[in-house]
Amino acid sequence: MKKSLYILLMAVFVITSCNDLQELDDNPNSVAQTPPQLLLTQIQSNAFQVEGLNPLLASRMIVSTSGESALQYYKWNRGSFDDYNRLRNVTKMIEEAKRVNKPVYEALGKFFRAYYFYNLTLRFGDIPYSEALQGETENIYAPAYDTQEAVFKGILTELEEANTLLRENDDVIEGDIIYASDASQWRRLVNSFRLKVLMTLSNKVGEADLDIPGQFSSIAQNEPLIESIADNGQMEFYDQLGSRYGEYNSSTYGSDIYVDSTFIKRLQDRQDPRLFIYANQTKSASEQGLSTDNFNAYEGGNPIGQYGNNSDKAAAGNISLVDLRYFGDPTNEPHVLLGYSELQFILAEARLRGWFNGSTAETYYNEGVKASFAFYNIYAEDYASYVDEQAAEEYLQGEAVNLSAAATAEEKLRRIALQKYLRSFLQGGWTLYFEQLRTGYPEFLQPQTGPPPARWIYPQSEYQNNNANVSAAIERQFGAGNDGIRETPWWLK
Repeated sequence: MKKSLYILLMAVFVITSCNDLQELDDNPNSVAQTPPQLLLTQIQSNAFQVEGLNPLLASRMIVSTSGESALQYYKWNRGSFDDYNRLRNVTKMIEEAKRVNKPVYEALGKFFRAYYFYNLTLRFGDIPYSEALQGETENIYAPAYDTQEAVFKGILTELEEANTLLRENDDVIEGDIIYASDASQWRRLVNSFRLKVLMTLSNKVGEADLDIPGQFSSIAQNEPLIESIADNGQMEFYDQLGSRYGEYNSSTYGSDIYVDSTFIKRLQDRQDPRLFIYANQTKSASEQGLSTDNFNAYEGGNPIGQYGNNSDKAAAGNISLVDLRYFGDPTNEPHVLLGYSELQFILAEARLRGWFNGSTAETYYNEGVKASFAFYNIYAEDYASYVDEQAAEEYLQGEAVNLSAAATAEEKLRRIALQKYLRSFLQGGWTLYFEQLRTGYPEFLQPQTGPPPARWIYPQSEYQNNNANVSAAIERQFGAGNDGIRETPWWLK
């Protein structure tokens, strides 16, 4: 597996080193077409990569001491449409899949389209969708913006189509570095992602044309889903050039990134041993000889205070760094795009909301916690004893953890949301932030600049190259000229 991953990535690098696919076609020294399996390898490598510090700064998991972070202090403005560049490769893979009659690659292309458009619409609201990526085929260079509702409907349709294609075609998937050519596991990931998208729309449960509970119930009870950690949609890393963990050798971690005090406090309050996996002891605690599993050996920085105060705290040895393995281990842990633990929390919330008949919410919730512990028991080997099966069982009996002990449905929802959050350290990218926007849990400390933004401002390039369409989208959503970070997009209304 290690050698094949390395060879595939190098092959993709060589074949796709030219940025312009048309230039590649016109080059007489290059092949005229790109096999879909080579495109798939690069697409997977990009989509499953670690998303790094930004989501953690915005989601109250880490703090920066090198300067005022726009993400930490909720002062960001414009976002990026870079995902459209990645979608061009997805579009090409679908075209090539049809050319060589390989429906499995078309199915995976539909999944990755859904994945990228899901991220794009959550970041901005209305986006180009139905007319997007049609410059070469239809000469559409200024695509219209679809409503966010239409984008979500399209995403769900494409995922349903992907599931059908995978069910009807189980051909070998060459170039697959995620599931090693197992189409049945891809079906599980696709259907689990459908449930994630539907849960994202929980605020729209009353809209009859969406029928969110009905769709959710049908998928949950009739389609294959991720059944264990072995089915996780994750990318493993290897100590080879181009295959190492995304944050490996990041100097930022070792110099000015520390753990957020609110994140540490939540773990301490619940005697959660994942604290020992996410964070390092403070220098002071280490000098005092406190053990790794001493909860008092950890202390975080204030996410809304002046960053200089956190710098002083770090200089005094009284703040915890992110655990060294995140930037010192070239393989560290796999990055999970969507896995068993997150799915169990989705099912727990859906069961609590009465969307389908299945096991109890408590059963799914407990399974989600156990799966998170088991993940680190496997992949954080030096800390395995802290997160074994017995540790998980004991943790679930804690007063602030036990779901059965919650007095109200709202408190149960709060606990489900919190456990989904606590498992998300450097896992799943921006999911944890968008989940907080959707549920309100866990509560984030708010700086003077205001509450967590609900979106990003559209890129400046859209104003320059697609002004009429982006302006119409802004007016339709928020009123003319109101392209602000705290405007409320459709999915949150």
